[in-house]
Amino acid sequence: MGRERSALVLAWLLTLLLVHSLVYIIDANMEGDALHSLRISLKDPNNVLQSWDPTLVNPCTWFHVTCNNENSVIRVDLGNAALSGQLVSQLGQLKNLQYLELYSNNISGPIPNDLGNLTNLVSLDLYLNSFSGSIPDTFGKLTKLRFLRLNNNSLTGSIPMSLTNITALQVLDLSNNRLSGPVPDNGSFSLFTPISFANNLNLCGPVTGKPCPGSPPFSPPPPFVPPSTVASPGDSNPTGAIAGGVAIGAALLFAAPAIGFAWWRRRKPQEHFFDVPAEEDPEVHLGQLKRFSLRELQVATDYFSNKNILGRGGFGKVYKGRLADGSLVAVKRLKEERTPGGELQFQTEVEMISMAVHRNLLRLRGFCMTPTERLLVYPYMANGSVASCLRERLPSEPPLDWRTRKTIALGSARGLSYLHDHCDPKIIHRDVKAANILLDEEFEAIVGDFGLAKLMDYKDTHVTTAVRGTIGHIAPEYLSTGKSSEKTDVFGYGIMLLELITGQRAFDLARLANDDDVMLLDWVKGLLKEKKLEMLVDPDLQTNYVESEVEQLIQVALLCTQSSPMDRPKMSEVVRMLEGDGLAEKWEEWQKVEVVRQELDLAPPRNSEWILDSTDNLHAVELSGPR
Repeated sequence: MGRERSALVLAWLLTLLLVHSLVYIIDANMEGDALHSLRISLKDPNNVLQSWDPTLVNPCTWFHVTCNNENSVIRVDLGNAALSGQLVSQLGQLKNLQYLELYSNNISGPIPNDLGNLTNLVSLDLYLNSFSGSIPDTFGKLTKLRFLRLNNNSLTGSIPMSLTNITALQVLDLSNNRLSGPVPDNGSFSLFTPISFANNLNLCGPVTGKPCPGSPPFSPPPPFVPPSTVASPGDSNPTGAIAGGVAIGAALLFAAPAIGFAWWRRRKPQEHFFDVPAEEDPEVHLGQLKRFSLRELQVATDYFSNKNILGRGGFGKVYKGRLADGSLVAVKRLKEERTPGGELQFQTEVEMISMAVHRNLLRLRGFCMTPTERLLVYPYMANGSVASCLRERLPSEPPLDWRTRKTIALGSARGLSYLHDHCDPKIIHRDVKAANILLDEEFEAIVGDFGLAKLMDYKDTHVTTAVRGTIGHIAPEYLSTGKSSEKTDVFGYGIMLLELITGQRAFDLARLANDDDVMLLDWVKGLLKEKKLEMLVDPDLQTNYVESEVEQLIQVALLCTQSSPMDRPKMSEVVRMLEGDGLAEKWEEWQKVEVVRQELDLAPPRNSEWILDSTDNLHAVELSGPR
C-alpha cells in the first residue's frame, strides 16, 4: 500500500512538472512568435535582427532581447538600428515586458492599441521615428509606466485623458509632433512643464501659454493703479500735485538707504551660505525635478560637515545627506564662482539634464540655487563607484566578479550611447572614468556626473574654455585642442574598460617602481606585445574569469582608444560589439591598419615635425578574434 501511494505521488509530481514545462514552452513560443512577427514587419538593412531565429525554443538567446530568470522577455532594445516598416499588434503578447526601446529608427504607421496590454511596462521609447495617427487611449492601462517618450514623430489628434491616471509617470515627452487640442493639467500631468509639449502648434491650455478656443482667456495680472484724488473733469488741483510730489520725495528719501544696502549686499563677495525667502518653498518643481531650499540641504548634510563628504572631484565636493522624509541623497556642491545673470541659464540646463532618463544614468532628483551656491541632489548609491569597488574595498568585502564586470561594461556603454544619440541637444560627458560609474543595489552600472561640464561652462554656451577631465582618461585631441566630442567620451570609456579588466588606475606613478609605464594604456599595450595576457587581469579575480571574454573586452578597449578620433567607434557601435554583434569585423579591420602602421614604423625615419604618439603601437596579432 505504501509503495502504491509513493508511486501515485511520484506520478502526480511528474504530471505537474510536465504541465509546467508545456506552459513554459507555450509561453516562450508565444513570445518568440510575437517578436518574429515584428521582424517580418520591419525592414532591416543592417541585419540587426539576423539572430532572431523562430526555430529556437525561446527568444532569450537572440541579440537585443533580455529575459528574466523565468526566460520571459523583459526588454527589447532596438534603438538606433536603422529599422523601418511598422509595428505589429502581437507585441501586446509580451506580458512581462518592462522596456521597449525602438527610438531613433524610421518606423512608421500607427502605434498599436495592443501596447496597452503591456501592463508591466516601465519605459516606452518610440521617439525619433515616423509614427502617425493618434496616441492610443489604451496607454492609460500602463499603471507601472514611468518613462513615456513619443517626441519627434508625426502623431496627430488629442492627448488622451487616460494618461493622467498613470500616477507612476515621471518623464513625459510629446514634443515635436502634430498634436492638437487641450493639454490636460490634472493628475500626473500637473507636474510637467512646457518642454514636454513643445512644437505642437495646435496644442492649447495653460501649460502652452495659448488659450483653447471657447475657453476664457488667461487672467492677466491686475494693472497697477496709483492712488489719486478725485477731481471733476477739467479741474486742476495744484495742492494735490504738490502733496504728491512731497510724498514721492519723502518715499525716495527713506528708500535710498535700503536701496544702497541692497546694492552693497549684491556687490559684496559672500563667503557664507545665503538664502532668499522665495527658495524656502520646497514645492517648487520643474516637472518631477524638485527645487530644494538651501536650509533643507544644510540640515540634511549637517551643514556640509566634512564627515559626510563622499568624494571630491573637478566639479566640487559630494556630501551624503538624509532628507526630512528619511531618504538618503548625495548632494553635489558645485565649486565654480558665480556671475550675475547665470541663474536662468543654469536652471534651463538643469532641466535639460533632468530629461536625460535611462536605467544606466544617474537620475537628477533636484537642485538648489542661490546667489552664491549651486547644488545638485542625486539618489545615494550604496555600492559606491566602480573605482572604489576595485581599489578601496575592505578585506572582508568580496571583489567584483567577472560577470558583474561584464554587466558594468555593457550598462555604462548603454548610458553613454543614450547621452550621445538620444538627448537633444546631445550631452558630452567629458570625464568618463571608473570613479564616475556608480553602482546601485544590484551592482548595475549608473553613469554619473554627465552634463556637469556644460553646467560649469554656462557663462559661455558655445566654447569650452577649459579642458575638463582626469589625467589618464583624457583623449589626446581634447588635451591638445580643448575641443571635445562624442569620441572624447569613447576614449575615456576605453580606458575605463581597462580599469575594469586590470583593477589598475589609469595613471599611477607607483608603476615606475617596476619600470612600467605610468599610463595604463601604455602598460597594457606593453604586456600584450610580450604576450602576457594573464598579467593584465586583476589579481583579485584569481582564475575566475573567461579568457576569451577578457580578450574581447580588451579588443573593444583598444578600438575605443585609437589615437585618431575618426577611427574610434561610436558608443552605439560599442554597445552592439559588447552584445556580440560586429566585433570580429571591426577587430579584423583594425589589425589590417596596424600591419600598415608597423611597416611605416620600420621604414627609415624622415625629417618631420610630427610629434609621435606617446603610446606604443601594438602588434596586430596579439589578440585572437571573438570566439
